[in-house]
Amino acid sequence: MTINQHVTTFAGLPVAEADDAKDHPAPESVAWRVSLDYRSEGTFEDVLGGFLATVGAGRVRALVIGQWNEPHEDSAPVGLLAGLADRLANLRALFLGEITAEDCEISWIQQADVTPLLRAWPALEVLQVRGGEGLVLEPGRYESLRELTFQSGGLPADVVRAVGAGDLPALTHLELWLGEEQYGGDATVDDLAGVLSGRGIPALRYLGLRDAEIADEVAAAVASAPVVPRLEVLDLSMGVLSDAGARSLLAGRPLTHLRRLDLSHHYLSEELTARLPGLLPGVEVDVSGRQDEEDDGGRYVAVGE
Repeated sequence: MTINQHVTTFAGLPVAEADDAKDHPAPESVAWRVSLDYRSEGTFEDVLGGFLATVGAGRVRALVIGQWNEPHEDSAPVGLLAGLADRLANLRALFLGEITAEDCEISWIQQADVTPLLRAWPALEVLQVRGGEGLVLEPGRYESLRELTFQSGGLPADVVRAVGAGDLPALTHLELWLGEEQYGGDATVDDLAGVLSGRGIPALRYLGLRDAEIADEVAAAVASAPVVPRLEVLDLSMGVLSDAGARSLLAGRPLTHLRRLDLSHHYLSEELTARLPGLLPGVEVDVSGRQDEEDDGGRYVAVGE
């Protein structure tokens, strides 16, 4: 997966530009992308304020927040957004940091403590965040959240542990891009213990532990994880999975109940790549994107810097 293009849909809605908000007949029918670009005048706060002045703010259900003033220097505008909760009373989905690599590399995006967003909108159903630098999440009960995604070139271990310690009774989709240690991805499989136990996520159906430099260790831990039997989709894509990790996964809990197993972008041998789909009859197994190790033996995740 690349992050070189802007999303065209979010939370099941087509994405529309904030510039087109004036007189829009149904502002609840789209996800509004608010971002600075070459056409913008003023600061991000000016652009956001202009959008809110022209749209029926109380009817907006989804926001896609793109580039703010200097995302490689300035932290994500969490406080500004949370302060608008009363005006955006019906917001249900938020993407914070929908910035392409052309504008700012994912590892350069300066994030923030996103907990105030979940507290400002207790009815929020979808939260997606891009960038791991400075990212903070406090564990808590977020009873309306159905989808939670953290995209990063390196996800802080504290955030991983906070997700696992949370009480998320409605969560069906959890996606963590673990990334590489050199870009802040310092989580170990021990930090995943809360997630893999499934304690606070009883409704989970999709688990994505993606883009992992520790993909083999993750696969081995998932193999015996209590959360696995309730899943419909297990996504270990974008990482550096090798034959050792795949064999650990296959030797663990049965996976034949899954609808889909995504291992795309991997370092499996040609032999195991060819055999693996046949080992899980009835499961859609994606082993596309086979990678070859570099001459120095290096293996690389799909999204790092």
